[in-house]
Amino acid sequence: MLDFKSTVFVSRYRTLTNQRMFAMASKLEGKVAIVTGASSGIGEATAISLAAEGAKVIIAARRGERLEAVAKHITENGGQVLPVVADITDEVQVKNLIQKAHAEFGRVDILVNNAGISFPGRIENADPSNWRKMIDINVLALMYATHTVLPIFKAQKSGHIVNISSVAGRIARAGMAAYNVTKWGVNAFSEALRQEVYQDNIRVTIIEPGLVETEIDQHITDVVAKQEIAARRKAITPLQSEDIAAAILYAVTQPQHVNVNEILIRPTQQDR
Repeated sequence: MLDFKSTVFVSRYRTLTNQRMFAMASKLEGKVAIVTGASSGIGEATAISLAAEGAKVIIAARRGERLEAVAKHITENGGQVLPVVADITDEVQVKNLIQKAHAEFGRVDILVNNAGISFPGRIENADPSNWRKMIDINVLALMYATHTVLPIFKAQKSGHIVNISSVAGRIARAGMAAYNVTKWGVNAFSEALRQEVYQDNIRVTIIEPGLVETEIDQHITDVVAKQEIAARRKAITPLQSEDIAAAILYAVTQPQHVNVNEILIRPTQQDR
């Protein structure tokens, strides 16, 4: 049985917890977030999550119909959203996307560089055109968006860039060499960026998921690699897009003086 002091402690704990939960729920009110690759998977889940917490969300992807479906879901649930069809491997389209978001809402607070693609397979059997696609989407598009948004963030003296990397950005694996290159590049770029912009009150976060159940495997062209990855997924319970969205939400809702630099998140059953 709890004594009086214990009861008071529990009461205070619950009060503080409720206050913190309420604050968390309102922290993104008035914030403007851009999410790339938002027509499915992690991008879709992230856009919905940010909008549910009060952010005005600009969602970008190439698939217009899928983007409209995500936008409809957000608006039907009381959120504010602006869908923009864009190929973010095109530097001009990336600039137009961010400028449109800024013109529409007057500010940008969060940029989630989520769009990405993976073509696993051994080096000797690879199609080099797939290497170029991965570099264009996973690295250069992220760099274009960052380059464009930085003047806005610097003028505001605030902003948060969230780059979606991978466990593959930490651990090299046979059959993943080119993908490793892109994600190690994202990690290196992000850390260098953080050191350049922290004095401008700009935060940088890397999210590094392990195996996630998304559409990304559908693009794999190497039959052997596709079978190997399918077998790995079947052997464990993979992460869901919503798990990654929750990690992103955690990072962007911390107090301004807190910069969550990295979140490495694996399925419980994933070895490395």
